Amino acid sequence: MDEFFLPFEGHLDNNNRWVKLSRLMPWDYIEEIYSRGFSADMGRTAITARVAFGSIYIKEQEKLTDEGSVRYIQENPYAQYFLGLKRFQAEPLFEPSMMVHFCKRFPASEIIKINEYICLGHWPQQNDNDDDDNTVPPGPNGKKKTGPNPNTSKKKLKNLKKNSGKLLLDATVAPSDIHYPTDISLLNRCREIQEEAIDLVWEHTARQGHKTPYNRRKARKSYLKIAKAKRHKKNAVRNAIGEQLRYVEEGAERLRELLKESPDVSFPSWLLQRMAVIPQIFAQQKEMYENRINKCEDRIVSLHQPHVRPIVRGKIPNPTEFGQKLHLSVVNGYTFLERSSWDNFNEGCDLIAAVEQYQIRFGCYPEAILADQIYRTRENRAYCKLKGIRLSGPPLGRRKKDETDEDREKIAYQDACDRNAVEGRNGNLKRRFGLDRIMCILQESAETEAALAILAMNALHRLLCTLLLKLGFASNILVFQ
Repeated sequence: MDEFFLPFEGHLDNNNRWVKLSRLMPWDYIEEIYSRGFSADMGRTAITARVAFGSIYIKEQEKLTDEGSVRYIQENPYAQYFLGLKRFQAEPLFEPSMMVHFCKRFPASEIIKINEYICLGHWPQQNDNDDDDNTVPPGPNGKKKTGPNPNTSKKKLKNLKKNSGKLLLDATVAPSDIHYPTDISLLNRCREIQEEAIDLVWEHTARQGHKTPYNRRKARKSYLKIAKAKRHKKNAVRNAIGEQLRYVEEGAERLRELLKESPDVSFPSWLLQRMAVIPQIFAQQKEMYENRINKCEDRIVSLHQPHVRPIVRGKIPNPTEFGQKLHLSVVNGYTFLERSSWDNFNEGCDLIAAVEQYQIRFGCYPEAILADQIYRTRENRAYCKLKGIRLSGPPLGRRKKDETDEDREKIAYQDACDRNAVEGRNGNLKRRFGLDRIMCILQESAETEAALAILAMNALHRLLCTLLLKLGFASNILVFQ
């Protein structure tokens, strides 16, 4: 650090957060991930892995845009030191558009492994149990890791370490940055995209007259009549949807006719992507319109982000959220991403997988699992009983002779207090680290951004724990040893 050159004299502070964060990151493994996307042939010198990963990390920690991240790095010598530079550079290191390519280089699955290293201070332990068939994703060194089978006999369980620690489980949604979807607005957008494609092809044909078989101004007025209405009558909305369906169908037929006359017309990539999604949206909307229903399988709610699905949560103020659902676990204040999906899923079915991951990370099973009611199924209760794990919530059956109602209430109250930690981590992710609105449009970039938000929160948490440890404060949230 002393060799970092500053043109305006002075030295970097050894206690700066970026200096400390640079010592936490597994740069060798990050370099290995980054190099997988390059070919063996010679070519232009690529931006280093440390600059690529460090840039997207800075963006998430500081909650910046792509342009803001480039400016922040340009102005901050500590950020440049974090990126591995040897001297301060006043010029921008790269164009803001490169941030999208950096996200593609680091998929969410690899960010999860880096997050585990940050939380644990080492790579997760590996179990060499030949008798167990339950497999888990390979570790960072590519070797296969195995975890105990849920059907392991009680004799084999005696050879494992004693249960220790508490596992907190909960699920949340990372909403995407999309317009609140309605059927008529989605169809209107499809019609407008088709009209842009028709205008582009029309210039390469010898036709004259009206470009579309319908009146565009009338179609626009029909949409605005419903979109701007204070009250929406059911029959009026249905008639407007049927009208927009006819416009989209007629526009698609006209576009096919024009393409037969000028098949060599080239479209922009963004327009091709939108046009590929329009037939799926039209089929879904027509099915719901004809059958008079309001739901369908794999419903598309955004034309420019077709991977986004509605996640029904039933919570105030947003009963339905549109984004990826995340299943999170919290141990000693550190957050782990157990599962991420754009489709809705029952997080209660992932309890066993989360417990097995806990055993891989820490070498033992948790002493207790603190979760809400959706996890308390009979299958999960039987599994926890087999592993000697206490599952929060009132147990089934009669209470024991030496147990009173007060004892049960006391344990339930303490579990509820301890479980607040996972709710706090969810709130911290959304308010401080931008998980309340994922701004990335591409599916893989959005998944990486959500995983990076968790990584950034854990890295700062570990810095705090390290500081408390140096100051001599004993706490159960300190760095794992």
